[in-house]
Amino acid sequence: MKSIQKLSHYIENWLIKYIKKSQMDGFVVGVSGGIDSAVTSTICARTGYPTLCLEMGIYQNKSQVSKARKHIHWLEKKYNNVSYHFLSLNKLFDEFCLTLPNSKDINKEKLALANSRARLRMTTLYYFSAINNYLVAGTGNKVEDFGIGFYTKYGDGGVDLSPIADLMKSEVFVLAKYLNIIEDIQNSKPTDGLWDDDRTDEDQIGASYDEIEYVMKNFGENSNQKFTTRQKEVLQLYKILNRKNKHKMDPIPVCKVPKYLKNSIKF
Repeated sequence: MKSIQKLSHYIENWLIKYIKKSQMDGFVVGVSGGIDSAVTSTICARTGYPTLCLEMGIYQNKSQVSKARKHIHWLEKKYNNVSYHFLSLNKLFDEFCLTLPNSKDINKEKLALANSRARLRMTTLYYFSAINNYLVAGTGNKVEDFGIGFYTKYGDGGVDLSPIADLMKSEVFVLAKYLNIIEDIQNSKPTDGLWDDDRTDEDQIGASYDEIEYVMKNFGENSNQKFTTRQKEVLQLYKILNRKNKHKMDPIPVCKVPKYLKNSIKF
């Protein structure tokens, strides 16, 4: 218990140091009803700084909306520095869709629109960030942000700081238990909530977080770990996703122009 308490305090203190240095006034967090956003918003609240929780529905599954609001109300009662705002982005999303041409590939279109939902939410977060002088706190964990790139570029990946991005999903669950996050969220299967159906993260990824964590921790040039047939499948999946999504995880590539070429140009 002491070690997890120290972990929580470490992240809280890290947030406090960062916000003091940045001279911002508080945090804004998108709350989805999932474990990551619940833990992030709670840790932000525990800093004592103003924490604004946004629930931004875009044709959300009703159970996700219910869990998000239940968590936000729980936070509000527990911490007097917490405020919240519920808003529906349905109309905005519908208008956006009407301006777009139809795609010949329906699967690519559905994925593009799912990512567009995340980017509309990011835009909304930064609106509230700007008018309040708040930092946008990211909710991604290590598996998503630095393992398989399971997030939307400039969507849920568009943040000012990431409090839990060095924690594996299993560690986020342990921290959630310590923070007494509501059981409905702790017991739910992780989902990004970007689809009209009830598909989970595991459905989309093709493996569970536990499986991915295992291969992340145990593969490498110096590893003597022997994998089962399933673990080899997950390792291959991990390598494919990690390579495919490197563009999200690496800094934006910049074309460095040689000095001799610059010097040869006359202005």
